[in-house]
Amino acid sequence: MNKRRVVITGLGVVSPVGTGVEKFWKSLIEGKSGIRPITHFDATAFDCRISGHVIDYDPLTHFSTKEARHLARFVQYAVVSSREAIAMAKLDLKNVDLDRMGVLIGSGIGSLNTLEVEFRKYLEKGPSRISPFFIPRIIINEAAGQVSIDTGAKGPATCVVTACATATNAIGDACRLIQYGDADVMIAGGTESATTALGIGGFSALKALTKRNDEPERASRPFDRNRDGFVMAEGAGVAILETLEHAEARGATILAEVAGYGRTSDAYHVTAPEASGAGASRAITLAMKDGNLTPQDISYINAHGTSTELNDKVETLAVKKALGEHAYKVPMSSTKSMTGHLLGAAGGVEFAASVLTIRDNIVPPTINYENPDPECDLDYVPNKARKMEVNVAMSNSLGFGGHNATIIVKKFSQ
Repeated sequence: MNKRRVVITGLGVVSPVGTGVEKFWKSLIEGKSGIRPITHFDATAFDCRISGHVIDYDPLTHFSTKEARHLARFVQYAVVSSREAIAMAKLDLKNVDLDRMGVLIGSGIGSLNTLEVEFRKYLEKGPSRISPFFIPRIIINEAAGQVSIDTGAKGPATCVVTACATATNAIGDACRLIQYGDADVMIAGGTESATTALGIGGFSALKALTKRNDEPERASRPFDRNRDGFVMAEGAGVAILETLEHAEARGATILAEVAGYGRTSDAYHVTAPEASGAGASRAITLAMKDGNLTPQDISYINAHGTSTELNDKVETLAVKKALGEHAYKVPMSSTKSMTGHLLGAAGGVEFAASVLTIRDNIVPPTINYENPDPECDLDYVPNKARKMEVNVAMSNSLGFGGHNATIIVKKFSQ
């Protein structure tokens, strides 16, 4: 069968640089950092004492006191960003066939905070004090499940867990469900809230996090020679995906069209990317092939760009391998320089940023880029947003375990 065309009609974002799509986007274009000292727990003894914690979010604005108590933060973020995406899409749920509407929202880790709190209860007060909401609060599928409950969507409802590639895989897999007829509308993306003591401590133990604690806003510096690790962050990014026919039938404003999707595995190491970038390069190549695109068609790349030594070098190699000499002509920025690394939600907020580059014809910068690295020699849009025509935008996500995912969006045209 012929694949059905998939368009994007709505976006929702919760992020360290702003809750809400327009606030998020304005911060990115202005080059504002959302990285701050950790204040929500005592991080004095930690190697990394900074994070991208969401500060403009009040659960009671969105949920009742009871709901806010029972729903884990990563689940709340998924619901809030989904509601915003639905509102932007002007999707009237009373006039949608809910049997043909699904949810695919993933998370890399789920609720570490719940694990910490409940295990402490167990140690101090015994097993009888463990909350009956412990399991529903920690299992990752609850984000998709709760969005399904909140919207009434009764189509495919599932989740993806591929570490830092989670949200990109979720959006790409949701596109496949639409393309091959399993749904007409999908709510898709990723959510994360793991900037807790265990989360920060665990990634610090891996030597993955920056130690630039005295300069929080300058700590995340993808592709810069002096990068020393990523900054953990939290939030969610969700998109409304529809068949072109469904969107047109209800007179929706189409933000962009999904052009291609590719995913591969390095089959190499539990955390490190394969040094040649072959797996990531193949994901890019597959996404271009899926969209019948050539390297010359790519206008902009939203890089995975974590600010770690290996990732940035390997992603640069992968892009050059996939795009050849044209790689040097394509602007490629890392919005993680401002948001930090949202782990399983990263691909969701970066998908939103990629769609918005097409909507507004402006590319967000890589801030804190001060010292060029000879091994990272592409155009990283240093420090200042760039106005330019963006017809096709690519977003890369590379996850622990060797998961590589690339999704491409393009300007909509008949």
